[in-house]
Amino acid sequence: MQTYIDSLPASRASKFLGKPRGGVLPLGRVTMTIVSLVLVCIIGYIDFETGYERSLSLFYLVPISLGTWFVGLLFGLFIATTSVVVWVVSDLAAGIPAVRIWNAGMAVASYFAFTIVLYKLCTLLRELDQRVRDRTIALQREMAERERLDIEIAEIADRERRRLGQSLHDSVGQHLTGTALAAQVLREKLASRSATEVPDADKVVRYLEEGIDLTRNLARGFFSPELEADGLTVALQGLAENVSERFGVACTFHGNDAVRVRDSTTATQLYHIAQEATTNAVKHAQATRIDIELARRGQRLTLAVSDDGKGFPEKLPEPPGLGLRLMAHGAALVGGKFSVQRNRSGGTVVICRLSAD
Repeated sequence: MQTYIDSLPASRASKFLGKPRGGVLPLGRVTMTIVSLVLVCIIGYIDFETGYERSLSLFYLVPISLGTWFVGLLFGLFIATTSVVVWVVSDLAAGIPAVRIWNAGMAVASYFAFTIVLYKLCTLLRELDQRVRDRTIALQREMAERERLDIEIAEIADRERRRLGQSLHDSVGQHLTGTALAAQVLREKLASRSATEVPDADKVVRYLEEGIDLTRNLARGFFSPELEADGLTVALQGLAENVSERFGVACTFHGNDAVRVRDSTTATQLYHIAQEATTNAVKHAQATRIDIELARRGQRLTLAVSDDGKGFPEKLPEPPGLGLRLMAHGAALVGGKFSVQRNRSGGTVVICRLSAD
């Protein structure tokens, strides 16, 4: 049999064995070709030993199935034909008086039908498997592209946030400071003349100073220079002090300088999560105390912001608010897991966990 295959032209042998023309037959197909032929011979020998009274025609489906599934349709049909020939020869050698052509023809037809159906099933499964692989590759590419776009958008947003913070600090803040100084000079001139407009000038100066403070707080929220040097603990400490000063809420940071994050992007996203969580606690939960904690436990870094406010409802609204989505998105960008829980002592706990390395 192998000699016959080797003697075929390359194109016919390729078609016979179900492999691409001009290609090399894979080792697995060579093995299954030999196994199928050996099984036919073994079953034929057992059929001879058991006599023609006991038919083993069902067992020939094993090599037919192996040849069709792992080698190809034409080889499967060849094994089916070979099986019928071996079956007839073994019965004749076992002493059967005569072989009925009808039985042999029906066996060939049955084997052929089985081979074709099995090959169609094999082809369908392979096509489905290929479609699944192609779809998986496409999804992986789409996910990779989406992650790249998310990171790029986050970088652009962070760059614009810093630019806006710097503009507020350098332009608007300086302009308001100059205006406050001019108002102070005007107030002193009015005071030297004992003018009645001095109280009004004092109000203008006070309003300008409040505007400077508001601008500085806004700029600090948009831009945190400490994060450029991976100083997350310093930035969080400044955030706690800013919240306490601006809103009159007791806000405390728990952490130490030994806690480090892997890059400035991670530090920036954690800072914005803490900033959003504290803002929500003040504005929506009416909290009177807020605790910001940054801790490392083993290979896990945990940022937790807890408050004693009125807390979230048992079931969060669908879809969640913009603040929650922004915090969850920021955690996802750095590979973290975001969760919002009800505090045991009342209030809310916002947690972001991620790998420290």
